[in-house]
Amino acid sequence: MKLKKVKTMAVAALGLALGMMTVGTSQAEITIETVTVGNPGNANDTTGYGGVDYTYNIGKYEVSLTQYTAFLNAVAATDTYALYNTSMGTDSKIAGISRSGSSGSYTYAVLGSGNRPVTYVSWFDAARFANWMANGQTTGAQDATTTENGAYTLNGATSGVGFTKNATNPNTGQAVNWWIPSENEWYKAAYYQPSGQGGDTDSYWLYPTASNTISGNTIGEENSANYYDGNSAKDQNGLPTNLSDGGVYGSNSASFYGTYDQGGNVWEWNDTVIAGSSRGLRGGSWSYSDSFLRSSYRDGSGPADESNHVGFRVASVPEPSSGVLMLLGGAAYWLVRRKKITPLKA
Repeated sequence: MKLKKVKTMAVAALGLALGMMTVGTSQAEITIETVTVGNPGNANDTTGYGGVDYTYNIGKYEVSLTQYTAFLNAVAATDTYALYNTSMGTDSKIAGISRSGSSGSYTYAVLGSGNRPVTYVSWFDAARFANWMANGQTTGAQDATTTENGAYTLNGATSGVGFTKNATNPNTGQAVNWWIPSENEWYKAAYYQPSGQGGDTDSYWLYPTASNTISGNTIGEENSANYYDGNSAKDQNGLPTNLSDGGVYGSNSASFYGTYDQGGNVWEWNDTVIAGSSRGLRGGSWSYSDSFLRSSYRDGSGPADESNHVGFRVASVPEPSSGVLMLLGGAAYWLVRRKKITPLKA
């Protein structure tokens, strides 16, 4: 066996050890920026949510139009399970994403700023995106290797709630490394801050801006968010808009862990089943008042529902420590030497 090939195998083994795929990926690979949610073992707040006994990562921003467009171009040349909603390209409030061509050769492009969150996505769309991420952003038809298995075993399902996160990705044999956050994971990232580290007395804030108040929807103002205040949300130039770019409200409006827009912009799917037939939604949106941004408000919708004020973010495993990286790197090096050769209603 040639040295070059064995080195490639060693790198691939290292990637799998980190929960990543290194082969079969799409040409336009995306990066999901995450923050680490630590302080494991925290208690629930008085509403009964937020306790998580492990460390995890969660998307710093909602999944964006640019990221979702890359997903569509990777797996939706023939859009078998309707990952694209035509309203993505025609709804002037959020547009969005355009589609060109015919089934079998569809291509997709961002309309306007690609940093805005994607909308018109069902819980199933979010689960298929998570599968795609967990499978290493593979390119091809919507099948078990791309969207139908991985974090969730969907196998063509477009209705129902009987789908739970897999512990192990059947495609990689590794622990699932991307998923839709549970309600507790989402809630902790949004509202938790230990009282001993500057948080409220019960370690939970009312708003996901590390505050018990919300000041308004003016960009750059402390504790602000993109919600409906009776007039309109505003963009970076003070002009009326609906969706805003992820993180545009600034670090003074981030959560304790550094997430943006968990309040306002778009409602976000979580993995919790509500009332036996709905999936959870949290955070409010550009078309709802500030009361829907509060920790005290939870809602849900049918998992196949899609609207212009619902999107999602994803969660992932924590980044490995430098010690783990050194250990894995040493294992890969040893392998080379021995062989000599990762809706709501309006």
